[in-house]
Amino acid sequence: MRNEAPQIVKKVIRNTTMRAAVIGGGSWGLALANLLASNGLQILVWEHDPSFLAALQKNSSNPLLLPDLVLPPSVSFTGNLADVADFSASIIVLATPTQFIRSTLKNSPAELWNGDTLTAIVNVAKGIEQGSLLTPSGILKELLPPPMHSRVCALSGPSHAEEVARQVPTAVVVAGEDDALLQELQKTFSNSFFRVYSSRDVMGVEIGGAVKNVISIAAGIVAGLGFGDNTMGALLTRGQVEIQRLGLALGAQAETFLGLSGIGDLITTAISTHSRNRYVGFEIGKGRKLADIKAEMNMVAEGVATTRSVHGLAQTLKVEMPITAQVYAALYEDKDPRQAILELMTRDLKAE
Repeated sequence: MRNEAPQIVKKVIRNTTMRAAVIGGGSWGLALANLLASNGLQILVWEHDPSFLAALQKNSSNPLLLPDLVLPPSVSFTGNLADVADFSASIIVLATPTQFIRSTLKNSPAELWNGDTLTAIVNVAKGIEQGSLLTPSGILKELLPPPMHSRVCALSGPSHAEEVARQVPTAVVVAGEDDALLQELQKTFSNSFFRVYSSRDVMGVEIGGAVKNVISIAAGIVAGLGFGDNTMGALLTRGQVEIQRLGLALGAQAETFLGLSGIGDLITTAISTHSRNRYVGFEIGKGRKLADIKAEMNMVAEGVATTRSVHGLAQTLKVEMPITAQVYAALYEDKDPRQAILELMTRDLKAE
């Protein structure tokens, strides 16, 4: 199948139109590929799963992920990262789950990440790496040469792939170190249905995107247990406190957590039927086991691995995160989710 890739790449390199490479052909990667193609860019998508790649190469679509999306001819596909390096993209959209960022970089040609044409690496994964406890930008800066660090950006916010693919009005934030680069990325990604704000608080944007997945699993548990709006309102409010506590301990700005990548993304993920993390929590609340839930899912729920990372990070930094601790116990210690909620409700009373 990889022997077909060079022929496919030739199809897209035909003029000086700006090019973007999307590393990861999951639902979010495909939705962003479609978005950027609609904005006039030439796109090459790299997908590691042979069956997904075959479907994309044959039909420009993956019906298991986004059944109603057929990508335009300006989007091509490959399973070979060397082809992506040869593509000479101006922007790399890194759309692999956080836990696979390190291996993806290590298994790719060095020139892919430091080519002369590359102006931005835009990570769109939302998580914290197990073991290192690094955010995606931390992983990238650990592996990439220092001159590339200012080109590392994070795009986050309330943005389900299913809705972006249908051109539902969406607003997100892109964060980075270079104001001029952020302005260019805003122009590149924005259109009539996708609005991009900018931020210099990369850590805040990444922590908001990562930890909201943990709280969204908790929201799913609450729903699965059959509790009501009172419980959900309390959970999301106190969950937001936990997200901000951790972010501030890592040097983030408090106001970031009141924005799109903070409260905006938390609300959307916690209440939406599109949310994979909420689904995992819902099934846990119904009494199912994590291994059985994961075995039937076509896509990765980043919050499952991130729960372990956030729990470890909270312990390392001595940040109080009781909701996260109970989600960790429900996922990894087989704790009765109803007991977990009871323990949250009967903690020592304190001022808000």
